[in-house]
Amino acid sequence: MFETVLVANRGEIAVRIMRSARALGYRSVAVFSPADAGALHVAMADRAVALDGNEAAASYLDIDQLIAAAACAGADAVHPGYGFLAENADFAQACIDAGLAWIGPPPEAIAAMGNKRRAKALMIEAGVPTIPGSGAGSGGGEHDADELARIAVAIGLPVMVKAAAGGGGKGMRKVFDEAELPAAIRSAASEAQSSFGNAELLVEKALTAARHVEVQVFADGHGNVIHLGERDCSMQRRHQKIIEECPSPAVDEALRRRMGQAAVDAVRAIGYVGAGTVEFMLDADGNFYFLEMNTRLQVEHPVTEAVTGFDLVAWQLQVAAGQPLPVGQDAVSWSGHAIEARLYAEAPGRGFVPQSGRLLGWRMPAGDGVRIDAGVREGQQVSPHYDPLMAKIIAHGPDRESARRRLLRALEDTVALGVSTNRAYLVRALAQPAFVEGRVDTGFVEQHDQALSVPAARGFRLAVAAALLAGASPGEDPGADSWRRAGLTRTLQMTLDDGGQETRIACRVTAIAGGWQVEIGSQTIRIELHGADQQPDQQPGQCPVRQLAYRVDGLLRRMSLVRDGQTLWLADESGDLEVCDKELADSAGKATLGHGRISAPMDGSVIEVTISVGETVARGQALVVMEAMKMETTLSSDIDGVVKELTVSGGDQLKKGQMVAVIEASTDLEASLDDAS
Repeated sequence: MFETVLVANRGEIAVRIMRSARALGYRSVAVFSPADAGALHVAMADRAVALDGNEAAASYLDIDQLIAAAACAGADAVHPGYGFLAENADFAQACIDAGLAWIGPPPEAIAAMGNKRRAKALMIEAGVPTIPGSGAGSGGGEHDADELARIAVAIGLPVMVKAAAGGGGKGMRKVFDEAELPAAIRSAASEAQSSFGNAELLVEKALTAARHVEVQVFADGHGNVIHLGERDCSMQRRHQKIIEECPSPAVDEALRRRMGQAAVDAVRAIGYVGAGTVEFMLDADGNFYFLEMNTRLQVEHPVTEAVTGFDLVAWQLQVAAGQPLPVGQDAVSWSGHAIEARLYAEAPGRGFVPQSGRLLGWRMPAGDGVRIDAGVREGQQVSPHYDPLMAKIIAHGPDRESARRRLLRALEDTVALGVSTNRAYLVRALAQPAFVEGRVDTGFVEQHDQALSVPAARGFRLAVAAALLAGASPGEDPGADSWRRAGLTRTLQMTLDDGGQETRIACRVTAIAGGWQVEIGSQTIRIELHGADQQPDQQPGQCPVRQLAYRVDGLLRRMSLVRDGQTLWLADESGDLEVCDKELADSAGKATLGHGRISAPMDGSVIEVTISVGETVARGQALVVMEAMKMETTLSSDIDGVVKELTVSGGDQLKKGQMVAVIEASTDLEASLDDAS
């Protein structure tokens, strides 16, 4: 028995665990790095213990610190959440050795499934189907990269290079060309080491046009093992899931029984206890193959909870306390359909690179069938040190289409301003005809890249931003200031960022009777601005979040906005927009970027510099490799030219917007750029 649970994690999963622990009468303890001192999970906990460093290795991956934190707070149980040390057998054993109740599977089961090569061998022995042609040689980091490359060539490309420990898309690269193997192996090993403290890799045959379907399993210490159905997690970017649903549109009752039985067989083969997920690849012919087993709760567990009505975290706590599962397999049923979208701080227009910064505006939706699992709050700093997941938005309905519509509306009502997010991208994904029809495989994002990447119509939002930056005040007489007298005009040079796609644009704002006229290229928009009231729950000292009403051609529209200096963040149902008065920002010291001026897209650290001053480079050539939020990002040249300045070296810490390199174009190229502009 235990009374106080230390949650050895952060963000939305820590908040989620604390919520169920409190409902069952347990006290909760948070741990936090200096960067997370103001985080939501710290505020939610009954007690909190500070960790030493911001980097994961010095905080959430430091076993000794976590055990000491449990002793300091008087905790007698530990829940690992997911990610970090959740699938680390050494951590589980350390907790048990310290006399703490471990809310997870036995260390032996974690070890058995924690290495993908060993797990595959166990599944073959248990009769569970595995991916054909999987690489079975020893993996590792840089020291045996040649061996991994040989295995990949023997299997036949394309292949997946992946971390043998951990999951969540970290340390995973899909390789189509033999020449790409060395870089993919190096990058995957580096990312795996950073995320899981283990650089071991393996190589598997990449299945094309397949779905990623996983089965939720649960076992207790009394020999009971059940499955709770499947989830379809096929929509992924950078090998990380972004939309998940339960049940899978591709699975019928007969296939569900077969996959469920295979998952139960896998669990029984390793003496498993607790919550887990057996992941499969499902091909177009209905054949499924074991991919891996995650010996923990999954990010997407809420969709299973929605359709079954069970609280899986509560079950974890009960099983860890020695109780049997509350139901048997015959009592499991599924009602309706649920879909989850992951809201990330990332820039889809820049290859989904993680973003960091202060969350200036934060409003979560509400409504029938809508659930929010959030890990941030307004005013919080989104840190570059950890995964960029901010919240999960889940919708449940009597059928798939009603769940999809509810989730779409919920995302349209979400406000997340101050950092770039994938909100508008998710809205476009849910509206794609292929998704509406349930035709999704793991190549969906690549197949629909053009449609998903096109920003929503932004003329109205841009017109509102231009008027506000020019000095317009909603609800006031347009003639109150001298410039607003009819006929006077202000011209602005603005920089706008729409989901990571940065554009420079000039516009003119003219005061007219009853409002403003905004000219943007060949487009002329006449708008009226009405009240922009501060939200009633605004916290003191924060940038005020306002709700603005504006009228165009007789149609009244609404948006949320935040202003911070010369930058505006605006959000409506169609998307988000960051707009900056370029001239004023430049005069305040902001560097003009683009056309050879390369900057860091987010906070992070430099892993490798691949060029030197004086070197000739081509458009698209890699210049600097940086790491942020446990993911690697390559900064490339946007022109052909010569490296004139290089301001960073390996190991340097970068701030978002910091200049990294300056590429000087040839005279002919400069002329062509001028002509194009």
